[in-house]
Amino acid sequence: MSENTENQQDGKIIQINIEEQMKTAYIDYSMSVIVGRALPDVRDGLKPVHRRVLFGMNELGNNSNKPYKKSARIVGEVMGKFHPHGDSSIYDTIVRMAQPWSLRYMLVDGQGNFGSVDGDMPAAMRYTEIRLQRMAEAMLEDIDKETVDFSLNFDDTLEEPTVLPTRIPNLLINGASGIAVGMATNIMPHNLTEVVDGLIAYIDNRDITIEELVKHVKAPDFPTGGIIYGYEGVKQGFETGRGRVVVRGKINVETSKAGRERLVIYELPYQINKAALHQKIAQLADDKIIEGISEARDESDRDGMRLVIDLKREAIANVVINQLYKYSELQTSYGINNVALVKGRPRVLNLKEMLAEFVDFRHEVVVRRTRFELRKAEEKAHILQGYLIALDHLDEVIALIRASRTPDEAKDGLMSRFELSEIQSKAILELRLQRLTGMERDKIKEEYDEVMKLIAYLKDVLSDEGLRFKIIKDELEDVRKRFGDERKTEIQYLASEMRMEDIIAEEDVVITISHLGYIKRTSAYDYRQQKRGGRGALGGKTREEDYIEHLFVASTHHTMLFFTEKGRCYWLKVYEIPEGEKSGKGRAIQNLINLPTDDKIRAIIDIKDLGDKDFISSHYIVLCTSNGIIKKTLLEEFSRPRQNGVNAITVNEGDQLLEAKLTNGNSEIMMAIKSGRAIRFPENTVRDTGRGAIGVRGIEVDNDKDEVVGMICVNKEDATRTVLVVSEKGFGKRTDIEEYRITNRGGKGVKTINITEKTGSLIAILDVTEKDDLMITCKSGITIRMAVADIREAGRATQGVRLIRLDDTDEIAAVARLDEQEEEKLDNEGMEGEGSEQLRDDSSEDPGTATAEASEDETPAE
Repeated sequence: MSENTENQQDGKIIQINIEEQMKTAYIDYSMSVIVGRALPDVRDGLKPVHRRVLFGMNELGNNSNKPYKKSARIVGEVMGKFHPHGDSSIYDTIVRMAQPWSLRYMLVDGQGNFGSVDGDMPAAMRYTEIRLQRMAEAMLEDIDKETVDFSLNFDDTLEEPTVLPTRIPNLLINGASGIAVGMATNIMPHNLTEVVDGLIAYIDNRDITIEELVKHVKAPDFPTGGIIYGYEGVKQGFETGRGRVVVRGKINVETSKAGRERLVIYELPYQINKAALHQKIAQLADDKIIEGISEARDESDRDGMRLVIDLKREAIANVVINQLYKYSELQTSYGINNVALVKGRPRVLNLKEMLAEFVDFRHEVVVRRTRFELRKAEEKAHILQGYLIALDHLDEVIALIRASRTPDEAKDGLMSRFELSEIQSKAILELRLQRLTGMERDKIKEEYDEVMKLIAYLKDVLSDEGLRFKIIKDELEDVRKRFGDERKTEIQYLASEMRMEDIIAEEDVVITISHLGYIKRTSAYDYRQQKRGGRGALGGKTREEDYIEHLFVASTHHTMLFFTEKGRCYWLKVYEIPEGEKSGKGRAIQNLINLPTDDKIRAIIDIKDLGDKDFISSHYIVLCTSNGIIKKTLLEEFSRPRQNGVNAITVNEGDQLLEAKLTNGNSEIMMAIKSGRAIRFPENTVRDTGRGAIGVRGIEVDNDKDEVVGMICVNKEDATRTVLVVSEKGFGKRTDIEEYRITNRGGKGVKTINITEKTGSLIAILDVTEKDDLMITCKSGITIRMAVADIREAGRATQGVRLIRLDDTDEIAAVARLDEQEEEKLDNEGMEGEGSEQLRDDSSEDPGTATAEASEDETPAE
């Protein structure tokens, strides 16, 4: 198809193919959008409008150390000189560069209302004021040293830079997004410290792989924080320039004074509107899509974000959190599409290419800056050389000047008489008289020497590429020191992506679980050894009605099996347990596993590796209940973790699971009851059954008055172990296991400790060796650590010695064994409390006690 077009100049009609005309016009338009509007330059990471705003502010002297200027003044300056478009597009650009939730590192310092994360509009430009951030000034540094090319503005009256000579890797740290014609870009923001580390690693090794670079530039880092959920898409984006990153908001679980749980959202995914999210959550609750929410309200203030969701009493926090991630924008995915202009052409770039382009640009800037500084230094040296010549012939110069009728005659005379250049002659004629003194001559000589040294150094820079890259590294390290910060966005790897054990240091930690279900892990070295009978150190701050109930030591690489009083089993890696201060409360265990509110943890087993087939097929879990029921199940039945847990034992009404132990099938089992009796029988008398079975009777218990307090499983070949029993008032002793005769399972057992009002009921039974340490925790939160060797052996019918001094209202809550003493005992200076001196055995305080107790007959077993 064609169309006739009349040429107005010569009257001829030229045939034009309309298809070709439309193609050409559209390509011109699309290239204009791509290059001049929508895509950032790979070198400074800016689109033209951002670059013009920053340059215009710099030209106005609107710097970080100067007073703010009205935004409208800047908009007018940029629109009138460089950006011939609407004022709203310029002001929107300024606003975004001043919003801490939009840019990871802000470039504009704003004063006034610049909108909110709720989507509120900023105030009009006549009300707000702005100035450059220090980071933006670092992007404009050296712009007056011919470091970058300038081009004419829209009306050819002024010049503007085609790129800023930035020291800041802005494309990576602030990212960019834009829609052009036929293409788009979406580059994620990153952490400045990490990016600088990556740039330095690239400079040190140009052949570095992306896999090695990822150790430095770990993942995107969003201004609003959040959690990157899964790493595969991030890795793909780094390797190919295209990928997908999933970001979740951060949620805390709190418990109100009334005991009700609530979720607190305190960080959102990038670019999510908080008010819209609040409305969406309320709608999900109203529509019964999420059942467990009773109310959602926004408690955010100037101290931070706080979107509170009250849960219904029967709701499980972890379930509601997962539903929020599924149904709301609390979990959002972003497409990575690293498209930027490279030498004026759009390209998809991977991580290494983006770093390489920036380093190449910095190298070009350093070369151009050095050439400029060398030229200026040589010009200055040339003039100073002329000064020195004139000062060496001062009388002749003065005479020549006085004899000349005009300045031009004096200039020509100086040039011919002393072989000076025109520049030198002009400078001499303009020299002030005060510089003719002897002291000033010395200063000129010193200045000349300094300039010559600078010239030599600048020439070295231009001739030595290694020196140039050292300058680039030094400037990057200065940027990191001035502007670097910590990551805001956490990285959460999926189980299918990598073994967390590879990136988490293996160390022993102390794990504590409180009566109300708060769990934490603490370094074992925070607990120092103390002498028997001491006051102890505070092991955990708890609420008045709470106290530490379980306390044990495990490696961060192990898996914990949690058994609840209703007979359920849950799994958790030790490194997944939140780390806390020794005096901290910890985190509600419902946040970590899907534990119903009416159930609680009763026993914990530490497994090194659930994937070891030989181990799980040769070991057993032995369970006992408060009513004396015992059950044995193969460990392999518990080797496949499930999010909602599995049934470990069927518990009868009025009973509850009390203890769980790991055995090798060749142990002897001892069970002890509150009234001070214990039974010993071989493990092989209990046949192994499936997870759903009820079990068999282990010891006879009077259900109305008594209950089982503990169970131990001792290997028959291990003759070093003794039985340790502890009463609730702080008394304890060790007894040789052979003092307990082997009886039939299901009997009454024999006396294990003499129970009196002074000792209180039996609280714990453990198997220990003299190499072990003991950790005792009281209901008041006091914790004491002592060597088992300090506890003397005594007959099974004695009441033992005082292990810990308790207040009248306090009782022991938990007793745990540390498998081995630390190789280096920590100094206990400053950790011993009042009354930490060695106490005499209570049996020696009352000489008749031990004799009388030892003479009592054993209770016959049935």
